[in-house]
Amino acid sequence: MGTATAPLILLLAAAAAAAAPPADLVLRGGRIYTVDAGRPWAEALAIRGDTIVAVGSDSDTQALIGPDTEVLELGGRLALPGFVDAHIHFLEGALYLDQIQLDDARSLSAMQARVHDYARAHPDAPWILGRGWIYTYIDGGRLPTRHDLDRIVSDRPVLLEAYDGHTAWVNSKALEVAGVSEKSEPLGPGEVVREADGRPSGVLKEGGAIRLVSRAIPEPTREDKIEALRRGMAEARRCGITSIQNASGSPEELELYEALEHAGELTLRNYSAMSIQKDTSSAELDRIAQLQQRLTGPWVKAGAVKLMMDGVIESHTAAMLEPYSDDPSLRGSPNFSQTEIDQRIAELDRRGFQILTHAIGDRAVRMVLDAYEKAARDNPPRPRRHRIEHIETIAALDQPRFAALGVVASMQPYHASPDIVGVWAKNAGPERERRAFGWRDLRDAGARVIHGSDWPVVTLSPLVGLHAAVTREDLSGQPPGGWIPRQRLSLEQAILGYTLDAAYGSFDEKLKGSLEPGKLADIVILQQNLFSLPASRIGEVEVWRTLVGGRVVYSAAQPTP
Repeated sequence: MGTATAPLILLLAAAAAAAAPPADLVLRGGRIYTVDAGRPWAEALAIRGDTIVAVGSDSDTQALIGPDTEVLELGGRLALPGFVDAHIHFLEGALYLDQIQLDDARSLSAMQARVHDYARAHPDAPWILGRGWIYTYIDGGRLPTRHDLDRIVSDRPVLLEAYDGHTAWVNSKALEVAGVSEKSEPLGPGEVVREADGRPSGVLKEGGAIRLVSRAIPEPTREDKIEALRRGMAEARRCGITSIQNASGSPEELELYEALEHAGELTLRNYSAMSIQKDTSSAELDRIAQLQQRLTGPWVKAGAVKLMMDGVIESHTAAMLEPYSDDPSLRGSPNFSQTEIDQRIAELDRRGFQILTHAIGDRAVRMVLDAYEKAARDNPPRPRRHRIEHIETIAALDQPRFAALGVVASMQPYHASPDIVGVWAKNAGPERERRAFGWRDLRDAGARVIHGSDWPVVTLSPLVGLHAAVTREDLSGQPPGGWIPRQRLSLEQAILGYTLDAAYGSFDEKLKGSLEPGKLADIVILQQNLFSLPASRIGEVEVWRTLVGGRVVYSAAQPTP
């Protein structure tokens, strides 16, 4: 290009910008981390409608400010793409907001006190429900019993789920109301833990056993669920979350999000995976396929299915290649044989679904990778992006297979917080512990790693998740230097897992996940700049504004610079 033509092109570009319609909203005067590799930093951004139309310097957006343009001065704050929670159980978490919260109860007596206080405050509640108890904090990691609850509440049924959702703790009244006795067997994979005389102890492992009691709990009404989703969306807005990927769901749940969208109340973009069982019928898969064709976003989107390959390490239900360290007689059992998972995944793959599979134990991870590899080899080629959820343990030989097969590693940073892994580490043992929650190993091996909360398993806050990913410490800074520090991520890597890579996990990276012209204006603005803070303070930072589709949906009550 000749030097004489360059000024002409610049003049034409300036004229085009001047002729463009004014922006509806301009953000300026801050630090904007775009997650766009070509231009990672900016100081201003312009929005028209629900779309970003310009990103650059303050002067770059000046021509787009018209008489009706709203200008939001960032005052040096940090703006990021809206957080995408890539693994969540949103309706379940929203319903739990009105129940007993045990996440931060650090002793059996503290848990009992919360049950007592809740029962006293809700005398008319037919069931006492809650969740969040952590195995480590019940008398050194022993399993709780019905007797621990009977001393607190004996006249009404009580069911408390563990933080991971894979174990339930119930009182004697709950067992009585549900008709569970020494002869009762699980309704699917799971275990009814028993006392020496064969009577149920009050602990139910995995869904097949938990359903023995949970099926007796009155189902929330449709309006109960809608109200819960409204409360849940308010929490998500406060946390800067603009999109979620539901890791379990049903057509009935999707209808609730559609109803909120039609009412103009939906402030959270939802991609849902429908839960699939061994016996899910072909007719039900046809119904899910119809949803996939009809619900294509950007607010409500279907297209994925969810399988459960194993359980969790804390209750010895995760499927391991070698025996558990604390009990060599156990290595966990997968929910499918290799033949069964091969056949199920092959069928789902042929139907065009994206497949999300829960696999925590290293044996379960290997079996799922084998099934994905076989399906890709035997079925016609297509964009797949199948995922494995959690991957808390993995054999070294399987780490490079994620990148080689194009399998997405969906991992939840706060699961590795040292304040909840005591029983995990004891059961898994030192050899597997060295590869525990190996986000960095998988990234270094070329895998696409995406992050979420698994709410209500742990806190909804992506900032707490970022803190865990970058430090491998809990919020109090223990252990100093982090647990298995070589697995720590850089701040840029951790943010990528909550934004652009997470959007990739739902085939949406061209629509959201970075702040670029043409993408949806889903943005979170933080009170402080994460990049200028000590890593130990990331979890303390609060959200100042949350924007979804260019609309401010959350403002901090008392914004501070």
